[in-house]
Amino acid sequence: MRLYALCDRDVLRARDVSFAQLIDKVKSLNGEIVQYRNKNDDIATIKNDLIELRQLWDGFLIINDHYELAAYCDGVHIGQDDLYAIDTDPSRALSILKLAIGNDKIIGLSTHNSEEIAIANTLELNYIGLGAYRSTATKKEAGVLGDSLDQFAKESIHPVAAIGGVKSDDIFEFVTYHVIGSGLL
Repeated sequence: MRLYALCDRDVLRARDVSFAQLIDKVKSLNGEIVQYRNKNDDIATIKNDLIELRQLWDGFLIINDHYELAAYCDGVHIGQDDLYAIDTDPSRALSILKLAIGNDKIIGLSTHNSEEIAIANTLELNYIGLGAYRSTATKKEAGVLGDSLDQFAKESIHPVAAIGGVKSDDIFEFVTYHVIGSGLL
């Protein structure tokens, strides 16, 4: 298993867990990527959080959605709605995104089904997030793929990060990364 840790600010606050505690745990599990997600704070707070995380974490740091803050991390993970908000043509949207963040940044895209994977296969991405594997408290609206997730992963030409309720002992054949939420503590 290769670990991709999700650092959800709201979950950390609710559990009274510091960035340092989460990063220590990610390091102890040989994590490779940390994605920071913050859906509720203002952009200045999110920027300060990224700066703090960068001081604690020297691995890959990804920002969820806020591509305007890509300068403070190694890349961006965007959802389907975010991609199409940039442009209705996914290829053009990705080109615009790369202009905004630079060609040296990692880009990941959330996918949920064969159609979205097929479109992702036409794009120059570094990886796709695929899920949800199980339902989660932070993504109640997500469709659950369950055991079919691994078969969907097989369709991708990009490395696949299994998302949504994934546990460290889950076994996949075609998944590159297990995305484990902030609840891993």
